[in-house]
Amino acid sequence: MSKGANLPVDAPDVQVELSWAEGAGGPDIDASALLLAQDGRVRDDTDFVFYNQPLHASGAVRHLGKRRDAGTMTDTVRVDLRSLESAITRVVLCASADGGTFGQVRGLTLRLLGTGSGSELARFEMQAGTETAFIAGELYLREGRWKFRAVGQGYASGLAGVATDFGITVDEEPERAPTSAGPAPLAPPPLTPPSPLAPPPPLAAPSPVAPPHAPPPVAPASGGVSGARLSKEEERLPVDMRKRLSLRKEQVAVSLRKHGAVGVSARVVLVLDASGSMSFLYSRGVVADVVERMAAVAAQLDDDGEMQAWTFASEAARLPDLRLGELPEWLRLHVRVGEMSLFRRSKKPRRGMEPGQIDMRTIGIQNEEQKAIAQVRSYVRENPAAAPTLVLFFSDGGVHRDAAIERELRAAVEEPIFWQFVGLGRSDYGVLERFDTLPGRRVDNVGFFAVDDISTVPDQELYDRLLSEFPSWIKAARHAGIL
Repeated sequence: MSKGANLPVDAPDVQVELSWAEGAGGPDIDASALLLAQDGRVRDDTDFVFYNQPLHASGAVRHLGKRRDAGTMTDTVRVDLRSLESAITRVVLCASADGGTFGQVRGLTLRLLGTGSGSELARFEMQAGTETAFIAGELYLREGRWKFRAVGQGYASGLAGVATDFGITVDEEPERAPTSAGPAPLAPPPLTPPSPLAPPPPLAAPSPVAPPHAPPPVAPASGGVSGARLSKEEERLPVDMRKRLSLRKEQVAVSLRKHGAVGVSARVVLVLDASGSMSFLYSRGVVADVVERMAAVAAQLDDDGEMQAWTFASEAARLPDLRLGELPEWLRLHVRVGEMSLFRRSKKPRRGMEPGQIDMRTIGIQNEEQKAIAQVRSYVRENPAAAPTLVLFFSDGGVHRDAAIERELRAAVEEPIFWQFVGLGRSDYGVLERFDTLPGRRVDNVGFFAVDDISTVPDQELYDRLLSEFPSWIKAARHAGIL
């Protein structure tokens, strides 16, 4: 085919093979695919299929990887046109060069094959110069029929330049040397697709006015009427944070009293979504504020005032325990997202890592809630406690592993764990949102609610919603012999 030519695709399942002549000193070439909606943009980070995210959530597009044969390298992407979601109208087939330009590559060719028959449907030979990325071709839907077009459009800005054109935002921030005066810098910032939340207005200068949910910076009367506990190491906190914590503990105690759970104790576990679409909430300080608000729950429910914590995206990882007296430093070190170029291949530890920090590049960008659920379940089994466990699980949605998540949560019904999920935005929460109505469980071990903007939800309302189902689960679990 010549550049710009197109042809109908009658095969329902195709493979796109990108091949080139192997040569010493040349760049490493990678194939990838972007799934686009009618507006010509990705919907979210899961619509990008590449070596760090090889399978689309729908299962329709898969990066199969590379093979070597008689001096020729081939990288392959498979597209099942029958399984593409109805919202997807184009699949853009990309190539990127790592460590050089396409001008150093000989024999760069795209072949479109029918998966079942193996027959060649199209061949497109490309020529290049200083480009570091290519849109090699595209599959597109026209009048109900799939077609293929040979594109051959080059980019000198690499795969990041291609991604920017299709709706992925690249936040450019030069790497700075770490200093003892502030947090360690982020390694090359993440490429993150648009958040499901509405984009924020431009940041203004910091205001001395506290956000709507924050309590006024005054200490409560001694011996608060709601029975707030004195927490271990609370006195080590900065004055303003200590005052906020004291008032929030009172509000947690009020919520417990409303639900007939005065004096209840629990081990509190925090789980934080760190997928790519969450970066907006991290960068605006929303997640850090959520953690501070949840610290009051742990301070009131847990005798030692500690929380175990996990972060997750494509993988899950346990964070160091959050000890109340270390809250400011814990927020600085561990409330982080991304820190990886979406297209970076290196797995070397990030420079400037401090003790206990997770290299967030290893966490990835996609939502895999079931991995975090499984790790928390394992921790609770291996570390039994007299009190039940309350898991506070925050996610901005994009849930797509419904079957795996349901298996984990159904298996956890007989365990002393209540799972309280909180949705942070307008998104698809899948089985988490439907779990209250799922039959076949002795007790309802899952709560869920979603908020459009958690930073505008007052503390008392937030705690009331967080703790509305936990006390009734305790009663049901005791009656069933689970506790």
